[in-house]
Amino acid sequence: MSGAFFSHIKYKPDSQEQRIKEEAIAKWVARTAHPPRTVEDEEFINMMEKIDKRLTVPKKTKITNLVDQMYLAEKVKFKNRLAMARKVTIGIDIWTKKGLTASFLAVSACCFNVQDSKAEHILLNLKQMVHPHTANSIVTLVEECTEEWGIPKEKIIMIITDNGSNMVSAFRVEEEDTSSDENDSNKDSDEEEEADERYGTLERTPCVVHTLQLVVNMVKKEQAIKRLLDKVRHLVRQFRKSSVATERLLEQCGLILIKDCETRWSSSFLMLSRLLEVKDHVPSVADTMGWDCLLPSEWQKVAILKDLLLPIAEHTKVLESDTCCFSLVVPAILDLRSHLSDFSLAHARSYRDVATLAQKMSANMDLRFSCFLDVSASNFSPLAAAACFVDASVSAETLIDNDNDNIQNLLSKAEEYITRTSRSVPYQEEVTDDEDIRNAEVSEVPLQKRPRFRFFSAHRPSSKPKASIRQEVQKFKESLSHANPEESGMDFWSSQSSTMYPLLKPLALDLLAMPASEAFAERVFSLTGDLSSGRRNRARITLERSAFLKLNKV
Repeated sequence: MSGAFFSHIKYKPDSQEQRIKEEAIAKWVARTAHPPRTVEDEEFINMMEKIDKRLTVPKKTKITNLVDQMYLAEKVKFKNRLAMARKVTIGIDIWTKKGLTASFLAVSACCFNVQDSKAEHILLNLKQMVHPHTANSIVTLVEECTEEWGIPKEKIIMIITDNGSNMVSAFRVEEEDTSSDENDSNKDSDEEEEADERYGTLERTPCVVHTLQLVVNMVKKEQAIKRLLDKVRHLVRQFRKSSVATERLLEQCGLILIKDCETRWSSSFLMLSRLLEVKDHVPSVADTMGWDCLLPSEWQKVAILKDLLLPIAEHTKVLESDTCCFSLVVPAILDLRSHLSDFSLAHARSYRDVATLAQKMSANMDLRFSCFLDVSASNFSPLAAAACFVDASVSAETLIDNDNDNIQNLLSKAEEYITRTSRSVPYQEEVTDDEDIRNAEVSEVPLQKRPRFRFFSAHRPSSKPKASIRQEVQKFKESLSHANPEESGMDFWSSQSSTMYPLLKPLALDLLAMPASEAFAERVFSLTGDLSSGRRNRARITLERSAFLKLNKV
């Protein structure tokens, strides 16, 4: 009787049980991007009463306050993590709402989390922009963001953006300024004795995946291929607009056709791939609808075109990861270059138009990715090569064992970058228990019994020799011969002793944590597209808070 009586007594407003459950509801509202008014919905209240009759369901105002407190607390946690990070990669992207009623700039940060020993990518801010989206307005918002989060410029290893002219212009001056500053500092001090030397100058790096899609878009410039794709799109459009045709296709194979989209990566490949997947069913359904379908020769060319785009789509899938993929940029580009060359030779006679397209795509790729592969290019950056070098899973095959002259030049630049950006620190040898005992015995000898030769002490070499980054690089190269090929670069370095690689290990972890694209910043807008619907596009603070809590989890 007493148990049944107390089961209906509500928790006290200030009790721990009530507080814990209120915080759980607030976390659910924040993480799922539901509006706070959800807690006042009649069905929600009934559900919570079924779960716990003693709980007093909080009102909208209480939940809003709890979400605000959660946002501030989470922000402090991530801010502390960024403060401990050695280097940070910034990613930015702009999204405009349908109807052009609002635009937002997403700013993200990727770094190696030294606390948890893993790479981490977080959303920093989601700022509303006013038109026009000039380079100056972009720089201003990014600077406001980095200042708010306490990220100094010298900690930013690179900024990843798309290839828009406003993005390129926004950071061009910044690159020139920082480069000149670095040159001046190098004249004044030795590179290995620099007290606060940076891993590299602040630079804009083009989003690798976005750049790859620009290469893929060359299919639109080859007229024979464009005509085929237009016919495919027309067929797909007919199916997707007809509920009858879609239903019949679903009955036969359980799949529907996919249309391509200019802003969706690998969408042309996905459209062709799905079309070929239902190839045995599309002609019959189209015939019953009285539509024209593809000719047998056109089906063959669609298959060839899919084979052309398949490796690009596969590398896109890998390179759009939120973390730990920048080291794969160089091997991916080299692999695609080889694929396009082989493809062009294999189909030079049977499908000249597709072979010609492959040649043009290869030339365009060399031009667009010269910043990663061509050491003589004015915009060349050794970052990608350096990241590839420290990745034990690809370093040997891509760079070290490749006897191509251009690749060897790239390897030299990578090693030069690593040597230049790592400074010497005292080498810390592991001390055994016996050595501890001997050291303790020596320290117990009275000072007056020890001979003191002060004149020689200034000229005596240090008992702990300084580690050389070149020695560590050589040691790493030698270790690759027995490295586990199935082990990722991050796992390899996490298992290495910091005493063995005191200089190279922290740099390697920072380089390996870097992303290759701005995909994380773009994915923010998959969420905000729903959050900003209707009048909510004006609620800038609420939108940023909801996106932050949805994407960032401690």
